[in-house]
Amino acid sequence: MDIVIGRGKTARRAYGIDEIALVPGQRTVDPDLADTTWTIGGIEREIPIIASAMDGVVDVSMAALLSEMGALGVLNLEGIQTRYDDPNPILDRIASVDKHEFVPLMQELYSKPIRPELIEKRIHEIKKRGGIAAVSATPAGAVKFGEAVAGAGADLFFVQATVVSTSHLSPASVTPLDLAGFCKEMPMPVVLGNCVTYEVALELMKAGAAAVMVGIGPGAACTSRGVLGIGIPQATAVADCAAARDDYFRETGNYVSVIADGGLVTGGDICKCIACGADGVMIGSPIARAKEAPGRGFHWGMATPSPVLPRGTRIRVGSTGTLEQILRGPAQLDDGTHNFLGALKTSMGTLGAKNLKEMQQVEVAIAPSLLTEGKVYQKAQQLGMGK
Repeated sequence: MDIVIGRGKTARRAYGIDEIALVPGQRTVDPDLADTTWTIGGIEREIPIIASAMDGVVDVSMAALLSEMGALGVLNLEGIQTRYDDPNPILDRIASVDKHEFVPLMQELYSKPIRPELIEKRIHEIKKRGGIAAVSATPAGAVKFGEAVAGAGADLFFVQATVVSTSHLSPASVTPLDLAGFCKEMPMPVVLGNCVTYEVALELMKAGAAAVMVGIGPGAACTSRGVLGIGIPQATAVADCAAARDDYFRETGNYVSVIADGGLVTGGDICKCIACGADGVMIGSPIARAKEAPGRGFHWGMATPSPVLPRGTRIRVGSTGTLEQILRGPAQLDDGTHNFLGALKTSMGTLGAKNLKEMQQVEVAIAPSLLTEGKVYQKAQQLGMGK
């Protein structure tokens, strides 16, 4: 039911991942039998995790390593990797300044032009190392660099912005990206996002998206919700967009994956997103904590360097283990931030889900106290779930 905000304005209740819990059913399954494989753009992966297209998360080496481990990493084509021949000194500078100097430095570093030849070089480097070349650009970047991406033979193209829609009004001097035409013309599958509603998700699917990204502002380094006041909590957003996917599949026979993007830190968060209907998740800060990540223990969002309205910040996440420990274990931490695959398989087994499709059907309860009930000592001592 709608809630009355005031005369002339009503709203509906939306739920975040922290407000829900997964309910075991009448069956359990051995975790070794849980099948976590999924498909995005015709590419099958064992782990339904995508590392975010952020400069502190994915570089060429990380993209190849993520592919090797059964996951996927997306390279930001409008970041450090495509502006500088050697990104390492630039990354060192980003990690060296204090929080007051950070935004001006980012605006300076990201003002250097993007070079199409570096786009092609990075894609070739990923493929040479045996990795899946998944890359990301804004709609404006897709217009400028789509030809270079196609020529270099990228495997997946993510077109991402804070909000993407098929109905975009632009000034007369600007030609907006025709999403449907772009999806049709590109030689590789195109992933579109981000969105948070049934209607927009459905329109993106009709435009030819190979997958749809769901999430506005929940990311650890994102400040869009504070700057713009825009967003829908992830549990509700994912469930709405998953409903659009199911309706679109029933109507067309074409299954378009839904990817929950942002706001996920622990294995439990990932499990709950899939239970809300996601086929996979995109995460940034948990992967930025890998020793192999390019961020030197820091993480920042794609909108941070905006010269007009920065909508992100740099956060210190530290380095807690190798990428293998974070994705596949064995875990050395007890807070759910290591061994995501093991957490997913164990959760699926406990819930009786043999595959991700069954995981999407498990019962969900509204549980605001799920993460605090009985955790007084952990919180007081900053241990486990109280960190």
